[in-house]
Amino acid sequence: MRKALVIGIDSYEHIPSLSGCAHDALSVKAVLERHHDDTVNFGVRSIVCAAPHARVGRAALKDAIRELFCDDSEVALLYFAGHGYVETTGGYLCASDCRSGDDGLPLAELMTLANKSDARNKVIILDSCHGGIAADHPVNDSLAEIASGMTILTASTKDQYALETGAGGIFTSLLIDALSGAAANLVGDVTPGSVYAHIDQSLGTWTQRPMFKTNVKTFVSLRKVRPPLELRDLRRIAEFFPTPGYHFQLDPSYEPSSPNPDPKHTAVFAVLQSYNRVNLAVPVGASHCYYAAMESKSMHLTALGEHYRRLASTGLI
Repeated sequence: MRKALVIGIDSYEHIPSLSGCAHDALSVKAVLERHHDDTVNFGVRSIVCAAPHARVGRAALKDAIRELFCDDSEVALLYFAGHGYVETTGGYLCASDCRSGDDGLPLAELMTLANKSDARNKVIILDSCHGGIAADHPVNDSLAEIASGMTILTASTKDQYALETGAGGIFTSLLIDALSGAAANLVGDVTPGSVYAHIDQSLGTWTQRPMFKTNVKTFVSLRKVRPPLELRDLRRIAEFFPTPGYHFQLDPSYEPSSPNPDPKHTAVFAVLQSYNRVNLAVPVGASHCYYAAMESKSMHLTALGEHYRRLASTGLI
């Protein structure tokens, strides 16, 4: 059982309203509900407040989060887009009825609900100002209190605002890109770690900085996308390169446009070229795979290729 609670609040009674949070939440809901092949991924509950008089109060917000973390689901994922607030006593998520910010839902309460949850994997994603304070120790802010199986990803540090464009949050647009495949590995899994890496690399040094805190033994897959290689071809990497540092010898019969191509060799060469396109293998002593074949050069694995060779050789792909 994989559960997700997706919240986007634009409408506020007493503090300035926002634009784009509800749209962002619905976009996250759409990408989480299904894997790339349209099979079911998360069961998503959405709470969005976009209309001027739509409201979600603090009590309703807390009840929904309590329900998300109330059982032993495989994954319990929370996404929140809306106002965030921070002061010396900690951080808060602002519900529609907030008057000052510190009357919102304390992040300390959110973390208590998540830390005590029996869910095997807890993922909290906050596109709100000052979200980086989540899980910080109340006295020593250089420490974080995170239970096993917990991952937190926030749009900004505790001292920063989460930036928006006219269409929504910059952080969420990158999150959706990541979940749509930009952060996938070669077997098609998008993990919290790869999502963070994608967002981190996409934001400049002087802009908002995402925060990533985790205490897990292994990353859970958040979504499956179409892998850039056929898995049966990826598994063959250990067949073509049976030992570390192995060089696969080529000759002109591997190149389809050569005078005497060998069909068996050209089929293998097509797979080797697909490795080259995703930086698993490179030609040795030639600028291109074509020239490596025509000049009877070889190919060898990159460091990434060696990683996948080890996975394939031990049956982990």
